[in-house]
Amino acid sequence: MRQLQKGQVLNVRAIGGSYVVTLAWDFAEGQDHKRTNLLGFAIERSELKNGNVIERYYLRGIKRFKFKDEGLPPGTPMPTSEHPVQSFQWGDYTAKAATTYRFKVTPVYGKPKLLELDEASSTTVEITTEAEEGAGAPHDGAGHNIYFNRGAAGSQAFARKFPGVELDENKPQSDPMVWLSRGLFEALTSFIRRAAQDDASDYKLRAMLYEFRYLPVGQAFKEAADAGADVDIRYEAQSYKDDNEAMIKKARIKGICTPQKSRGGIRHNKFIVLIHKNKPVAVWTGSTNISAGGIFGHSNVGHEIWNEDLAQSFLDFWERLAAPDVKPAGLKAANLDVEPTPEPHSRPPKDRILTLYCPRDDKGDEVTLQWYADLMGAAKRIGCISFAFNLDSDFHDVLVKDDGVLRYAVFDKNPGTEFEDEIQRIRNTVMAPGAVLSKGDLANFRAEKLTGFNRNLYIHDKFILIDPLGDDPIVVTGTANFSKPSQYQNDENMLVIRDNKRVADIYFGEFMRIFDHLYSRYIVKKMKEAGTNDPNAGFLKEDWQLWVPQHFKDGPKQLRRKFFMEG
Repeated sequence: MRQLQKGQVLNVRAIGGSYVVTLAWDFAEGQDHKRTNLLGFAIERSELKNGNVIERYYLRGIKRFKFKDEGLPPGTPMPTSEHPVQSFQWGDYTAKAATTYRFKVTPVYGKPKLLELDEASSTTVEITTEAEEGAGAPHDGAGHNIYFNRGAAGSQAFARKFPGVELDENKPQSDPMVWLSRGLFEALTSFIRRAAQDDASDYKLRAMLYEFRYLPVGQAFKEAADAGADVDIRYEAQSYKDDNEAMIKKARIKGICTPQKSRGGIRHNKFIVLIHKNKPVAVWTGSTNISAGGIFGHSNVGHEIWNEDLAQSFLDFWERLAAPDVKPAGLKAANLDVEPTPEPHSRPPKDRILTLYCPRDDKGDEVTLQWYADLMGAAKRIGCISFAFNLDSDFHDVLVKDDGVLRYAVFDKNPGTEFEDEIQRIRNTVMAPGAVLSKGDLANFRAEKLTGFNRNLYIHDKFILIDPLGDDPIVVTGTANFSKPSQYQNDENMLVIRDNKRVADIYFGEFMRIFDHLYSRYIVKKMKEAGTNDPNAGFLKEDWQLWVPQHFKDGPKQLRRKFFMEG
């Protein structure tokens, strides 16, 4: 949901996902003088129930004035009424799903120890966050239930909530694991356990999985099979063969598991089809591997879609992959038969969800990958993309376009100084590779650590957002890593969802949550490597001229201030 509230002095926009509310604001026309001596913005949040306010307080941030509230433990959140936000954008990552909030944004002036909240210039916007389970756009006839894990063990919040904790992956119900899952594990196992009820004999589950090595999920499948459901799981038997089969043995589910046939590339799918009374009704897909790292560690999404036609399409794909005589050429031809690759530079249809199964392209002629890159390049205002591994040349060329479009890219690891230099020159693409804060990296911040569950540490999502805040957003999401092998030799599934604002708002909020989280740590790491550490980087500026002008000069902050308001 999006809401824009215009005030005489300040305009405020709220974009509500499920667990994220992104706030953006800007001074109204003719109010440029309000920038002078501005110390930041205070953000007050009220929660409503049945139209009545049930709680109200100022949101908190970690950055504070250096000589105010000294002596607090590092990482202590402070109210924005005392230590205001020095930006024109903020993300509330403590929101609850399906909840109504009011956010009042107030300019702050004065001095750090004598603040003046300019209440007369404040503006309040009301927004209701999306429910976890929700209908899609009327034209796609689907219900989209979207679950992002926290993907941020290396964070101030985790370090503050669970200091010194040793994670046990075999205890998914423990407080730190529940915090990391953020509903992803619970939703995944609930999807499977729909087939484990009293009417289990009416259900079938068909799963095609890459990593299948997390015991509690294996046990959920066993519950369904023991209850009487027809369960058939195909698992990858190359890269993760030993780990997968060790879990299968421990869960005692060998009778419902079959190794996938080895071919070129990797068997990279992670989807489950739910069938009720012989009719496919829903599919679980997304980037989440069935592993502790996939569910609780690096950033991932589980996307559950309730649509019979789409579920049937995935079941057909499952049967093609499970066929004993499956061969690459025949599989590729069948995938293209289901959905030909769209014409170059074309837009996806509005009346249905595109299903782009792989393998589908010829080696050296990866037209589908180029189509994805063209979509990213066709963004009018904002484009967002996540890279778990490589930066392909097709996407590189888009991200270095000097065309005034604001583009965000998150990476699991830094793609290199050459790319950094290129985007620094064009000033409209911003990148954020994975990083954490070590002890002493940033004044007033705690040291952070990761879960230790993962091979790649930070980002595992694979999705693109094209003009997500506009009237016609496009979301590309699935299993493929936006690489050439993902298109010509891997088993993959990708969905292209157009003109569904609910889906776009949820994905956008989560993208910005991860981007903002990683970006600050990346900048600190760059400064540390260059030996240019700023001892005051962790504190707010006491002089407005040290932070306000950069939001009104050519560059990504000005584009963000403009496009987050316009969509």
